[in-house]
Amino acid sequence: MKRLILLLTFFGLLSAENYTFLVQPYSKEIELEAKIISEIATSSLHEEIKLFIPNMSEMERKVYSQYFTLTQKCETSNFVFVNKTVERETLCDNTKRLFFTNNYRKLLSDDKYYGALFWNKSRPNIVFIKNRLDKKAIVLPQTFNQFIEGI
Repeated sequence: MKRLILLLTFFGLLSAENYTFLVQPYSKEIELEAKIISEIATSSLHEEIKLFIPNMSEMERKVYSQYFTLTQKCETSNFVFVNKTVERETLCDNTKRLFFTNNYRKLLSDDKYYGALFWNKSRPNIVFIKNRLDKKAIVLPQTFNQFIEGI
């Protein structure tokens, strides 16, 4: 009986370890997203980035804090990345900060956002709107030219 319990415990631990790989891709995706957002933010603003992400998860906080100074309030940030559905009223005004999203439809429908980073077929896609870049006087490096759409 003891051997049976020991074997079941052993196989239970093995099977639990086999499923830990399910957690890793999520953190890797967030890490890649954070690196891309860091490159975009530092290219858009030529100052220290103070990032605000509404309703940030602990995993996001852990990963993004490696690349940014995080703020708890929209009002104390200079770059806002909206990667979840949030009420418009929870966001601060866009006169002093740049807004970026992870939703292409939101980018097209709300001129608050000057660009988007979204995932399609497990690949990151970046889009900037030319007239919004011009309006905010954002000059991106030439490496981003391929991502600019002239809507």
